[in-house]
Amino acid sequence: MTKKTKKQITEDTNIVEALKINPNTAEILMQTGMGCVGCAMAQFETIKQGLKAHGYNKKEITEILENLNKK
Repeated sequence: MTKKTKKQITEDTNIVEALKINPNTAEILMQTGMGCVGCAMAQFETIKQGLKAHGYNKKEITEILENLNKK
């Protein structure tokens, strides 16, 4: 029997997919100032694109991704 592994959210994961992977994504991203979680662009915009548009740097994006991938 194989152990099922949780799919990881990466900087290239689009926002809608991230919401499917981790239901806490909306809350976490809202805390970063990304109130656009429910907007039409969420279907096309990646986590990285959204965070960069809100002024986050690579280190901060990495920290947010770690938070998004916590169990």
